[in-house]
Amino acid sequence: MNTSLSRRSFIGKSAGTALITATAASLHHRLQAAEEKGNLKGRVNHSVCKWCYPKVSLKDLCVAGKDIGLTSIDLLQPADMEVLKPHGLTCAMVSNPTIEGPDGKALGGITRAWNRVEHHDKLVEAYEAQIKAVADAGLKNLICFSGNREGLDDEVGIQNCAKGLKRVLKLAEDKGVTLSMELLNSKVNHPDYQCDKSAWGVALCQAIDSDHFKLLYDIYHMQIMEGDVIATIRAKHPYFSHYHTGGVPGRNEIDETQELNYPAIMKAVVATGFKGFVAQEFIPKREDKIASLNQGVSICDV
Repeated sequence: MNTSLSRRSFIGKSAGTALITATAASLHHRLQAAEEKGNLKGRVNHSVCKWCYPKVSLKDLCVAGKDIGLTSIDLLQPADMEVLKPHGLTCAMVSNPTIEGPDGKALGGITRAWNRVEHHDKLVEAYEAQIKAVADAGLKNLICFSGNREGLDDEVGIQNCAKGLKRVLKLAEDKGVTLSMELLNSKVNHPDYQCDKSAWGVALCQAIDSDHFKLLYDIYHMQIMEGDVIATIRAKHPYFSHYHTGGVPGRNEIDETQELNYPAIMKAVVATGFKGFVAQEFIPKREDKIASLNQGVSICDV
């Protein structure tokens, strides 16, 4: 018996069978996803960050997002509601304002913000205008940032942020707007950023002591900085107004290609009684970006 020929024949037949099986399974999953598209459980309010889809127009993202079952698109400006409203969508987290500082450089972004007293006057001006615009657009949440340390002690950073943010919180409270400082990693994406640990952010919330100041808990960033995501959510959820997703490592799709167990994380979020939004903030690697978004929403829809 020609065992070599027999083995090659067997391997060839097995490979062919495996290919057919894999193709059938792939088709089944695509058809199943199509059938389930937009048919969500209703326990999670889903959003997406527009910046992750630079080649998709806002209007097209609205159409696709509505079809998937999104009710929001994150990190837009109040004026963008003109595009969102016809699709029945909101902006669950409005982007930050920026303003030119005394040195001619922009203030209000990730690197230069509330942790420096010398930035406060200009930031108050920018945020007062933005808070009014957010309220006028019927929106509720506005992002903000700490700024980079640049040698600043963490405790002083908390004190400085609290001092500046308290200057705009009365207006925010009156307008029904919540300011949310985003937790970002300083290890990979945002070197030297000060609000890079949940403990620091919670301490700031406690120093400010207002229901209209909370944290945007970015799961991707906090997995990189400290891990222990589910335990942190269970213990600190009263301080979190909003969640962002992203695969670790790489900030890509949140499926089996990365290390986080998003269904378990989302179950923990739901168990806290959270009624806010979870926004997909991963950068799709696959050619079909909208299919990746649909998959991410499905994974988080527990």
